[in-house]
Parts: sequence; structure tokens; C-alpha cells
Amino acid sequence: MNKHKSNNIEKVLHDLHEDAKKDYLRIGKGIIKAAFRPIQPIDFENAYLPISKPQGFMLRQLIIDNQFKNVVEFGTSFGISTIYLADGVRQTGGKVITTELIDSKANRAEQNIAKTGLQEYVDIRIGDAMQTLKNHTSPIDFLFLDGWKNLYLPLFQMLESQFHAGTIIYADNMDMAGTKHYGEYVLNKKEVYNSQFIEGGKAMLTACAA
Repeated sequence: MNKHKSNNIEKVLHDLHEDAKKDYLRIGKGIIKAAFRPIQPIDFENAYLPISKPQGFMLRQLIIDNQFKNVVEFGTSFGISTIYLADGVRQTGGKVITTELIDSKANRAEQNIAKTGLQEYVDIRIGDAMQTLKNHTSPIDFLFLDGWKNLYLPLFQMLESQFHAGTIIYADNMDMAGTKHYGEYVLNKKEVYNSQFIEGGKAMLTACAA
């Protein structure tokens, strides 16, 4: 591993996590905007909504330990999680396909990823994930779900045929109402999926058995 490159990646991640700590005001503004209508993705256009450092370390290590090469991420946001995933596939010779609905967020993510030098390991797709991943026909080793919660289940079902024995799915924000149907679906298919809640119930890790 190139120590200089690794140090630069960690510095960029540190700076992004520090920026994200100051983000609560922007999250609050998004909720206020939606006070009289259902919350929409655009309400959080300027908010990080990041994973934690321990979650990022776990994502990266899962990829490295399992030698995963084909990684798909739903919900790029500003690219913090994408950087962890990309640093993982950098060490396995793989690639991350990540999808983000909002143009401005995808552009910020692209800039942040470029600061790490990991852009060659990332394919950013902009638009509705049900469309940007519609024609995905290659095997998926690792799927990270962290986008709009109501889409977890339909997106999972759309990609399900590309899973194989050993595929791992990490679903964040499982403590939010929008993920209920996804959780029920996966937990009810015990013959196919072995699932466990982690992060105190905030996330669910699922391994595909067949």
C-alpha cells in the first residue's frame, strides 16, 4: 500500500467528517422546509447525512477481508461512504458503482473523491437509482444501501438476481420508518439471507447464502 496515498485519503476523510459535524443546521432546515408536505430528497440537497467513521472503517474492511471487487452503492451524497468503499476496492482491484439523485451532490462527491486520488475506482451515476442501475447485469459482491429509504426494497429486488453466495448487503438507517418493508422482506427469507442488526439496530448486515 502506498503510505503517502493512504495518509492523504485519511486526511480527506477526517476533514469531511469534521465538516459533517457542523451539518445539523442544514439538516434542520431541510426538515423545516418539509413541515407541510412529505420530506423529499431535495430537502437535504446541502446536507451531508454521512456514515460514522466506525461504519466507514467496517465497510472498507469488509471489502478487503472478502476480496470484493464489484461494489454498488445507493446514495452517494457528498462521497464520504464512497471514499471508504473506493479505498477498499483500490486494494482488491475492483470498482464502485455509486448513484446519486441530486446533481449538485454528485458534483461535490466527485470533487471530494478527486482529492483522494480514488476517482479511477469510482463510477458515479446521476439520477434515479431505479433507472441508473436498471440495466446492471454483472454480479454484485457488496451492496451498500444508504439512499432514499422507501427505495431500499424495490432497488434490492431489482438487483437481487445479481447476488451470489457470499454477497453482502449493508443497509444503513434501519431504524427509520421507510426501511420497514425492506427489513421484513429480507428477514422473512431466512433460507436465502442471514441477517443481523448492528450499530445498535441502526444498520443491518445481510449475507447471501445462495
